[in-house]
Amino acid sequence: MKGVGVSITLKNVRYFVAVAEMESISRAVQDLNVSQSVVTEAIRALEDDLGVLLFTRHARGMSLTHAGYQFLRHAHQILASVRHAREALSTRPDAVTGQLNIGVTSLVCGYFLPYLLERFRSTFPQVDVRVVEDQRDYIEHLLVNGELDAAVLIVSNVQNRQALHTEVLQQSSYRLWLPSGHRLLDGGVVTLSDLADQPLVALKLDELEDVATALWRQIGRKPQLAVRTASVEAMRSLVATGAGLAIMPDVLYRPWSLEGDRLEVLPLQEATPTLEVGVVWRRGMQVSDNTHNFLTLAREYSRSHKQTFS
Repeated sequence: MKGVGVSITLKNVRYFVAVAEMESISRAVQDLNVSQSVVTEAIRALEDDLGVLLFTRHARGMSLTHAGYQFLRHAHQILASVRHAREALSTRPDAVTGQLNIGVTSLVCGYFLPYLLERFRSTFPQVDVRVVEDQRDYIEHLLVNGELDAAVLIVSNVQNRQALHTEVLQQSSYRLWLPSGHRLLDGGVVTLSDLADQPLVALKLDELEDVATALWRQIGRKPQLAVRTASVEAMRSLVATGAGLAIMPDVLYRPWSLEGDRLEVLPLQEATPTLEVGVVWRRGMQVSDNTHNFLTLAREYSRSHKQTFS
């Protein structure tokens, strides 16, 4: 049935390439070691399925049509992709060597990267993995200069999108963190205006403070900052013990502080941005096998570890 694609098999593609290169079915079958009728039927099946003539038949042999030249380019790509896949699968992961240079920011290093590295190192134990932790703008600089293979960042903050490719692995909404028993818990939802007279704790990490500042700017108010800290664990303890409230992404939320004090969360009535954690690499670069393996594992981890919060 035309258009379903049932006739485009690897064998038919391989026969097509052989005929295109030999410009003759009779010469192609000698190289393929199959009967002429098999190759003739393969070409006919391809043409029927594609709905175009791939060859012009003449007394001296076969010549590619314009459509044939177009399909030949794709046929070479198909066969090359299959060949590369076979080579990759034939290589044992524990025998893969080389180096992988990964960049991260502080937040990602503590709450996302460890799981990816554990998975990668257990799968490719012979690869030398090196991690650079720094500010987001410097990590971007290293990526553009080719000094890093990839990075795990808050991709919603990435600036140089013309030079860098980003792929989201995990998304997280912002909610209000507050201690157990706080009076605002009775309402079930809060507005920024409800927080105008509340002491707040700000996290000086990965530009998260900028998000909260932008939210306050929407209503033309200034937050009553009580504490600014670069430690997520310190923030949890400060909120849980009543030092202040915090507007934080769910990916960082845990219901208990290190001291065992309870933290609660409430949604904000105002629309909040989404924090996106993902992988970043330089556009146009030739991705190494180790980088490709890291990106593949990161995608697999993301699909199997979608976080839910309550």
